[in-house]
Amino acid sequence: MEDAPITGGCLCGAVRYSAKGPIVAARMCWCRVCQYLASGSATTNILVPTEDLRVDGALAEYRSVADSGNRMARRFCPTCGTHMFSAADDRPHLVVVRVGTLDDPELGAPEGVIWAARAPSWACWDPALPRTEGQPGPARS
Repeated sequence: MEDAPITGGCLCGAVRYSAKGPIVAARMCWCRVCQYLASGSATTNILVPTEDLRVDGALAEYRSVADSGNRMARRFCPTCGTHMFSAADDRPHLVVVRVGTLDDPELGAPEGVIWAARAPSWACWDPALPRTEGQPGPARS
């Protein structure tokens, strides 16, 4: 994807971030953990290089194991609870950024759907998007 200024923050404004890009991937995830995070829906996420992300403000962290078996660090604002980032222990070079936290959510238009097999029967997404039933292969970077 084209490099664009990537900025965002949490609901209360206590956490702000920026990344110079590039956006490595943009996906809608229907894994069960994401459904917990998004009140039963999918999360829409971009992946950016970890070294390019700058965060201003304190984050709380919850560690868990994803449907893929990857150990994950999920980071959120301790004041308002906005879920902001995830990172897999086995992919330390990438950070997952929740599109809902972007100042310009148009930057996070999904390029594909992952964990489609875990989606409920009422789930909706653009049928033109490529879909993966489970964990996708490695991201481009």
